[in-house]
Amino acid sequence: MSNVEVERSIEAILMVVDEPVSEITLAQVLERPIDEIEAALTVLTSSYEDRGFTLKKIGGGWRFYSHPECAAVVEKFVLDGQQSRLTQAALETLSVVAYRQPVSRARVSAIRGVNVEAVMKTLITRGLVEESGLEHETGAILYTTTSYFLERLGLNSLADLPALAPYLPDLDGLDEILDSLTE
Repeated sequence: MSNVEVERSIEAILMVVDEPVSEITLAQVLERPIDEIEAALTVLTSSYEDRGFTLKKIGGGWRFYSHPECAAVVEKFVLDGQQSRLTQAALETLSVVAYRQPVSRARVSAIRGVNVEAVMKTLITRGLVEESGLEHETGAILYTTTSYFLERLGLNSLADLPALAPYLPDLDGLDEILDSLTE
């Protein structure tokens, strides 16, 4: 394995790690002597000096980090990403949770007619929905909206949500239909 191949291999490994990786681990994985790994890490570190990222040894191992001079841009990106628009599916799912809470994922899926697992994860990650207990009959996790949801919509409480009745068809048998779909 040439020096370039060792460096490329180290880069590939470091691109996928969640925590710093030691020289010993890199040497074992790449089946190369530690001094060769250390030399490659030194070359790589100096080659990233003018980049938006750096290679640092922290916590006993090596990992890529964003360059400290780019902290403001990275912070803006991360914060703006949290404020990006919700998809139509996320808005529909959030509406069901808001109006039917506490509600299980299965009930939300039955109302929407599609699997909402991924959308619910997104809503939880964004802090708009949270787990709020278990359904007694099925043991399913129940979900409710959060105070952050109210804040983002400019509402004091759920009572301030607009009435749905004018926009829906006849609702007399809705609960029975939903119960039959989730059983």
